Amino acid sequence: MQKIHLVSGGCGFVGRNMVKRLLNTTKDRIFMVDDLSIGRHPSEWLENYIAHSQDDLEIIGPEGRLFFWKGDFRNLLFYMRENPRFIQDKYSIDFEQFSDVFHFAAIVGGRMKIEGDPMIVALDLSIDAEFFYWVTQHKPKRVLYPSSSAAYPISLQSTSFAIALSEGDIDFNKNLGTPDMTYGWSKLTGEFLAQIAAKYYGVSVACIRPFSGYGEDQELAYPVPAIAARAAGKEDPFEVWGSGKQGRDFVHIDDVLDFIFILLDQVSDGSAYNIGSGELTSFLELIELFAEIAGYRPTIKPLLEKPVGVHSRYANMDLVSNKFGWKPKISLREGMERVYKKQLERLSSE
Repeated sequence: MQKIHLVSGGCGFVGRNMVKRLLNTTKDRIFMVDDLSIGRHPSEWLENYIAHSQDDLEIIGPEGRLFFWKGDFRNLLFYMRENPRFIQDKYSIDFEQFSDVFHFAAIVGGRMKIEGDPMIVALDLSIDAEFFYWVTQHKPKRVLYPSSSAAYPISLQSTSFAIALSEGDIDFNKNLGTPDMTYGWSKLTGEFLAQIAAKYYGVSVACIRPFSGYGEDQELAYPVPAIAARAAGKEDPFEVWGSGKQGRDFVHIDDVLDFIFILLDQVSDGSAYNIGSGELTSFLELIELFAEIAGYRPTIKPLLEKPVGVHSRYANMDLVSNKFGWKPKISLREGMERVYKKQLERLSSE
């Protein structure tokens, strides 16, 4: 029987890149869920989009391998809790269980969302609790849970010193420290639920802790495309949130997806691994890089009243490199040049 995978939050940045990867590298079917509160409709990002409807389900593509269910993922989980064969019965899709489940459904956003509306972000706790309960009942072949570098203790990310964050800095058997706002708490809790699902219910789960993921089609609410767009427009003076000295670890979405499949093949106990470059890049350095690509030298204008989050956040990639032999392939410059080119094309078409 043809495999079928589930991608929750399939129309968000990471989700849609995963969906496209699965479509391009497999012959499997994909069941995608998104309420489009943040994500974009598949017609906006799938090439040669064609679809027909069956009840409230969109069946996309000439082969009909991609299914799109629009709605709150928790509602679908509720329907499947009431009737474990809800999808099979309502939409006549023949399968016993999902093969790979990629759980990207979450309330996310840039720093303004994390600090500006922390209670709505806390709803991720609800989404993840419903998800892992369903997972323990449905027993898919493999589960990918995306945690976040925001789960790391903020005490390790201060202005006084910058250290590369290691997987062992989160230990559920010892003092966990305080993660970054409600988003960090929700991801930390999700990791704990992943370990419970693996240990007590035999579910094969792998967790990732991505650092600052970016890519060509990321929304402008995120810093990399926003800075690229302003460089493409030759902004001068160039505004930066805070002093600009705060740093992050930038990793391209293609590298993130590559490592996800390595983890799914080799990790099943719910443990979490970093995905980053292992390099700390300040926003001032990022602006300098984009300005160099754009061919000008702007004056920097700090916006000290804007939210900036923790001062430094970057990954120690030693465990990943030693255990899996993995390193990101896309350099910072190559990745940022790709993002810049995309934003330049967007500006030219407006």
